[in-house]
Amino acid sequence: MYKPKRFRQLAEINVVPYIDVMLVLLIIFMVTAPLLSQGVKVDLPTAQAKPINAKPPEPIIVTIDARGNYYLNVAANPQAIISRDALFNSVANLLKHRQNQGRTEQQILVKGDKNVDYGKVVDAMVLLQHAGAESVGLITQPLR
Repeated sequence: MYKPKRFRQLAEINVVPYIDVMLVLLIIFMVTAPLLSQGVKVDLPTAQAKPINAKPPEPIIVTIDARGNYYLNVAANPQAIISRDALFNSVANLLKHRQNQGRTEQQILVKGDKNVDYGKVVDAMVLLQHAGAESVGLITQPLR
């Protein structure tokens, strides 16, 4: 008598689809990789110069308390109340000094109490802009 052979089930994973996917991803990365490099290639000259100090200068922070008093963090005494005129002169002189040193980027921030009149904060921002600040930011408390 003839017995038909039993076929055993194959329990192997078919890897051909995975190879196809990998080849497609390889082609995509090969096409997009040259596009990621930006700029123009140039031959840079060599020079024996000291590296530039990459540490940014301390930001100028004007604080306005609940009573509307001004404080300046880069003043001789940061805890002392400063007048509008002294604030204007201090910031203008500091910005001129840093500009003469070749540092044009200076972060200027206003930190106003939440109970101070909004007009006082705007007045401080306008005063800083007249002193030579290109942009003035506001400091807020992060949400908890």
